[in-house]
Amino acid sequence: MCRWPLLLLWALLPRAAAGGSGGPFPHRTALDPEDKYWLSWGRRGDRLALRLEVRTAGYVGLGFSSTGGMAVADIVVGGVAHGRPYLQDYFTDSNRELKKDAQQDYHLEYAMENSTHTVIEFSRLLHTCDINDRSISESTVRVIWAYHSEDLGEAGPKYHDSNRGTKSLRLLNPKKTDVLSTALQHFDLVNQDVPIPNKGTTYWCQMFKIPVFQEKHHVIKVEPVIQRGHESLVHHILLYQCSSSFNDSVLDHGHECYHPNMPDAFLTCETVIFAWAIGGEGFSYPPHVGLSLGTPLDPHYVLLEVHYDNPTYKEGLIDNSGLRLFHTTDIRKYDAGVIEAGLWVSLFHTIPPGMPEFRSEGHCTLECLEEALAAERPSGVRVFAVLLHAHLAGRGIRLRHFRKGEELKWLAHDDDFDFNFQEFQYLKEEQTILPGDNLITECRYNTKDRARMTWGGLSTRNEMCLSYLLYYPRINLTRCASIPDIMEQLQFIGVKEIYRPVTTWPFIIKSPKQYKNLSFMDAMNKFKWTKKEGLSFNKLVLGLPVNVRCSKTDNAEWSIQGMTALPPDTGRPYKAEPLECGPSSSSRHRHFSLALLVCAVGLSHVLATKYL
Repeated sequence: MCRWPLLLLWALLPRAAAGGSGGPFPHRTALDPEDKYWLSWGRRGDRLALRLEVRTAGYVGLGFSSTGGMAVADIVVGGVAHGRPYLQDYFTDSNRELKKDAQQDYHLEYAMENSTHTVIEFSRLLHTCDINDRSISESTVRVIWAYHSEDLGEAGPKYHDSNRGTKSLRLLNPKKTDVLSTALQHFDLVNQDVPIPNKGTTYWCQMFKIPVFQEKHHVIKVEPVIQRGHESLVHHILLYQCSSSFNDSVLDHGHECYHPNMPDAFLTCETVIFAWAIGGEGFSYPPHVGLSLGTPLDPHYVLLEVHYDNPTYKEGLIDNSGLRLFHTTDIRKYDAGVIEAGLWVSLFHTIPPGMPEFRSEGHCTLECLEEALAAERPSGVRVFAVLLHAHLAGRGIRLRHFRKGEELKWLAHDDDFDFNFQEFQYLKEEQTILPGDNLITECRYNTKDRARMTWGGLSTRNEMCLSYLLYYPRINLTRCASIPDIMEQLQFIGVKEIYRPVTTWPFIIKSPKQYKNLSFMDAMNKFKWTKKEGLSFNKLVLGLPVNVRCSKTDNAEWSIQGMTALPPDTGRPYKAEPLECGPSSSSRHRHFSLALLVCAVGLSHVLATKYL
């Protein structure tokens, strides 16, 4: 009659190799800055398996939240009390009140405690169809965590005080390939004592010379090198390939990017060869792909662009952050390339205030892909990873893929975008881009808390809508983007005429009278935006002709550059597979708990075993 608890007893026996149930946990991270709370996890079919290792002898809690806060969260609390393991499914309402869930969907698989740590392994279905649970998807998940020195009492868990936090993760990301040898060579591209101004946004650029190699090398991993304590200051880093017709005098000093007085050499650096953003970890290339160095086509000089985000205007900051590149002479089959797709960063990217949802689209058009791919790779290129990028108003991003009018599976998506957590999504299956395909980077924004227009731009309060595609084999295409026509946007608010020729930026309105001598930005801000007007404007913008950006690696342009194109027909959209819920398991859980109580006495001596 005690078969279930005896199985649990066997699972709780200490194992030197696994230290738990023996199940695979391909992902592991510390949730707190002091490494007291470790989370390991892995997907097992339609379930997510999790392991908590926490420096406490009391309860441990883990949850999934839409905002990273306690309101409307899906929470599980577990521990070992008096030699007996426990695991309880809770949820919170909008007032952050903790309630026990009538449907218990978390299942204990292993538990132990010693004098310093509590270790618990459990699992749950990805989609439980319980209204109090959050579905686990490929999008960003805001994980909340807490622990206490005392175990769960009859009244529930005691308040955790400061032993709590949140961290954004992508729980269903495929396992990363990482086969680095300890003897692998590397070099750093790191800023030296950069003074960060006391302003919200600073882009700092520094040129570097790639080490001279006598033979071809492949970079197979890139890691961020972030100065300790500056994890929230360094928002993203882009690495550009520059012209090779320089001498080393261009390396003498860095300068603020996009500044009138920046060195002319910086203007030759437009080809992105790597991108990293806040919250991301190191990136390992697949075993058959590498970033090529050492050949005439490869970069000799590179520009490191670091975006510093200093919203509190802190003074006296000095930074030494950058990238570390691991490389090898064990050459892989393909050279990797990067295509920047989406909306050209411009003031013509406009988002009205007060909108709970507004959608922007950046097009990598059929015309650009047809010309570039047909000239160099008629059989197409293979995408293996994607980085999606927006700023503070961003709520969701999708990289959509169209072929002959039909939408294929999304290349990448994040329906719960977190500005402070941006990392490459490894594709589960590589996807082929063919000549004549269309790509749309679709971004959803929320500007409910804003009283003025949001513009495309560099600042974190401005917006972007970009996707960086890592692909192979490398071709001569670095940017495939678009921007909608601005004059039809202005006609929406009643603008009739602007002063020509355009001699000032932003340009000035001539008529009608209420906008006369205003810049187009001031005119857009003067317009009385309502939700209804915003929705009508959104519909207009999504249907406007777009100006095509189609750039080569050597700073030249494909012939389609600057032409206009119409957005593709999206009449046959991709339909994601419907969520499948597992059967309700509350009855199994109750049976398991009852059997556990019957045989719990026999477990106490096992649970007292030392761990760690």
